[in-house]
Amino acid sequence: MTPGTDRDGEPAAGEFPRPRLTVVSGPSGVGKSSVVGQLRRLDPDIYFSVSVTTRAPRPGEVEGNHYHFVDAAEFDRMVAQHRLLEWAEFAGNRYGTPREPVERALAQGRPAVLEIELQGARQVRVAMPEARLVMLMPPSWEELVGRLTGRGTEDEAAVRARLAEAERELAAAGEFDVRLVNADVGTAARRLLDLMTGGEVSAAAIPDDTE
Repeated sequence: MTPGTDRDGEPAAGEFPRPRLTVVSGPSGVGKSSVVGQLRRLDPDIYFSVSVTTRAPRPGEVEGNHYHFVDAAEFDRMVAQHRLLEWAEFAGNRYGTPREPVERALAQGRPAVLEIELQGARQVRVAMPEARLVMLMPPSWEELVGRLTGRGTEDEAAVRARLAEAERELAAAGEFDVRLVNADVGTAARRLLDLMTGGEVSAAAIPDDTE
């Protein structure tokens, strides 16, 4: 029997349940970084996972703060030794989530959060089935289109590709444990904090126009 649980595996009387890793995902433009950034300000004790990458540091990036920078050989070892909860390759560089720091934070009783794309969220589901997956949703499809097209920094083909990817990601919302609509960053961050720390929060329904 696990310490702190009864014979059915539930927290024993007077014990708090062990925190779980919360994985925040959602399409580009939905505001993942803004919500997670606000969450960091609301509760600095939450462990925010820092990814490992094979790409070189950019000006101003700090080791251990923005990323853990490793060479390709070390990344290969981490994959072979199952030291990553998930990993993927983008633009010729690899990125992954180290397993050990997340497990250590959870063992210390600290809630942990990981902001990641759909592919990575699916890998975490396999590697750590007890993790809670949260899909951050736009208030409506029209709102998301406005955010993506309003940037004015990409050509039409790139925007179309982002919209197609957003549709694919929203179609996978049913794979997630909680669907949280981001109509307001502060409100969404507080609801996410309640979810992670044992407060009451209801799973937000998918807007009809995203189904």
